[in-house]
Amino acid sequence: MNPMFRGVLVVGFSAVAAATAWAQKPSNTVQEIERYRELLQDGNPAELWEARGEALWKEQRGPKHASLERCDIGLGPGVVKGAYTVLPRYFADTDKVQDLESRLVTCMGALQGISESDAKKVHFGNGPKKSVMEAVVAWITSESRGMKMNVSLDNPKEKEAYEIGKKMFFYRAGPHDFSCATCHSHDGLRIRLQDLPNLTNPRDAQRAYTTWPGYRVSQGEVRTMQHRIFDCYRQQRFPEPGYASDAVSALTMYLARNANGGTYNAPALKR
Repeated sequence: MNPMFRGVLVVGFSAVAAATAWAQKPSNTVQEIERYRELLQDGNPAELWEARGEALWKEQRGPKHASLERCDIGLGPGVVKGAYTVLPRYFADTDKVQDLESRLVTCMGALQGISESDAKKVHFGNGPKKSVMEAVVAWITSESRGMKMNVSLDNPKEKEAYEIGKKMFFYRAGPHDFSCATCHSHDGLRIRLQDLPNLTNPRDAQRAYTTWPGYRVSQGEVRTMQHRIFDCYRQQRFPEPGYASDAVSALTMYLARNANGGTYNAPALKR
């Protein structure tokens, strides 16, 4: 059986079981939604993206016919285990604070000779048009499961990125005069059945940040933190932020630092 089809079947059967269990024992809505996600997690199709991502990490690609196995994503060249827990961070070779995706763009250029525009070309997959980036991110992040978030502000540029990200989080604009904080700086908010985590609260920030990337059942794709930020900007009716841009890295730095101490557990399953 086709692995992707098998993954869809698993999600389908698991969803039926989860819905039945939910109907039989009603209780607090938020808790039941979380239990629903837990029941589906064992059949998470993100594992298919993780397997493809590991193969792509090791595959010789680009004009230089090289792999990404010497890429430094935070803990030294080629070190993947636990690397996502320290990102974003400052990298001396670019003199920038980078998140995982912007760092991978750098490595694809330096190691494989892939141009920045080509590395960014298909950053979000759709149906048969799969994204290299989402697959590689899924695998790298999976290698940090069970580890504590430990994002540093020791470097002056890390502190600067955090403060820029904080300003972006609270910046109100657009046709609805929204900011990230409109939905994510208060306790107990919800849109329909979706609870909105208070990302200024360490407990909520840990719970939310540590479950991205996620396999979105509604889209049939693994979506990264950059995609999550893109979607929030879309819902605010803001202009789309540049993919793998310094601005997105700064906002991610604010969110990741607020999640420090949380146990990383992704790619998770999302609605």
